[in-house]
Amino acid sequence: MSQSILVVEDDELLNQLIARYLTGAGYQVTGVRRWAEAVRHLEAHEPHLMITDVRLPDGDSLSRLPQLIERQPVIVLTGFGSVRNAVDSMKAGAFEYLVKPISPEELLLVVQRALETAALQADHQFCKRRLQAQEDATPIMIGESAALADVHQLIEAVGPTDMTVLVQGESGAGKELVARAIHQASSRSQRNFVALDCCTLQPTLFESELFGHERGAFTSADRQKKGLIEGAEGGTLFLDEIGEIEIPMQAKLLRVLETGKFRRVGGTRDLNANVRVVCATNRDLAEMSRKGTFRLDLYYRLSAFVITAPALRERREDVPHLVEHFVRTHNFSRRMSKDVTPEALQRLIAYDWPGNVRELKNVVERAIILSRDKPKIGIEHLAFGPARSASEAPANVTFEEDPTLDQLQGRYLAFQLRKHRGRRSKVAEVMGISERNLYRLIKRYGLVESS
Repeated sequence: MSQSILVVEDDELLNQLIARYLTGAGYQVTGVRRWAEAVRHLEAHEPHLMITDVRLPDGDSLSRLPQLIERQPVIVLTGFGSVRNAVDSMKAGAFEYLVKPISPEELLLVVQRALETAALQADHQFCKRRLQAQEDATPIMIGESAALADVHQLIEAVGPTDMTVLVQGESGAGKELVARAIHQASSRSQRNFVALDCCTLQPTLFESELFGHERGAFTSADRQKKGLIEGAEGGTLFLDEIGEIEIPMQAKLLRVLETGKFRRVGGTRDLNANVRVVCATNRDLAEMSRKGTFRLDLYYRLSAFVITAPALRERREDVPHLVEHFVRTHNFSRRMSKDVTPEALQRLIAYDWPGNVRELKNVVERAIILSRDKPKIGIEHLAFGPARSASEAPANVTFEEDPTLDQLQGRYLAFQLRKHRGRRSKVAEVMGISERNLYRLIKRYGLVESS
């Protein structure tokens, strides 16, 4: 359906010319010559755009602009091309100000631009409302256990401050959810929450991603790039798996936390880091500090306020709530109202969940698929732990003489790479290390990843 335009112009000939031209361009145009007529039309219709003269026999448009622009964009026409009128119109919210006589081509261009801008703004507001509705409808952390209540109390205490927070917990326990809850509880909640997984980037790229770089900082730096610290301006920067970053980067991060200053790679100017930093780890940073693999001063800085995300086995009473949520909100298959049988729910509660909430979600979603059109999810639909194929054999690493620990590690790594056909993410998961550490070990032992 074509977009509708209301033209309010007391010059009858000009009114007809505008209406005829815009109608020929594919718009639905209504022309009126008095404010009284315009009011009656607006009471019954919602035009996509309004074009109005400044002065009319029964009033002027400037005093009415603030109310009009709440409903649609407004283009103002006038034969009095004073700077004062132009400034007043734009201040009042007019999309554009055109002086008579009007070029038809210019008018059409301004009309198209006004309607396109209004559509983009409407889409933006719609997306914001949808996202806000989703955030409001879904609790960030689901459950009513005492362990989770303790976490909420800590979040409520530290959230309104700008203190750096360290979130500890096992993989899959919901450390990022805790970080998001801290962000939502802060005065920065209306600004960006920017997350960076410290395991996913090579050391040479990590610094550029975090701090940004200047043009010419390295071979491929053909333009300036702002980093995630600037992307999180006024908001929260979440550094996941902070224990994986290199010692030199730890020193630079410490400087940001202590001084609130940073430099882009290749830059010479100190920039302000207006961000709140929340870090997370599944490693023992205190032990790493004793061994010298994590800076002790950075650990002291991060550990000023620690929140531990409890493992799912420590809050089993939350399992039914989580299961209900995953069943209700899944979006990958034809929607069907499903329930979990009491026997299946008891099995889910009794399981220890080494992969925590992430593993529970995977098990539930797999069960939804396996149960097909059945309204009930039973024990027969549950599958725990990674699936194994019949061809998989247990590890059998042999040596002609007693090996060193280093030799054992190298041979075991080669075995896992062959077994999982070079899938680094799977090998890292099995060995309990990050992909970054796995990459280092592959280079160290000169191994070729199987495919």
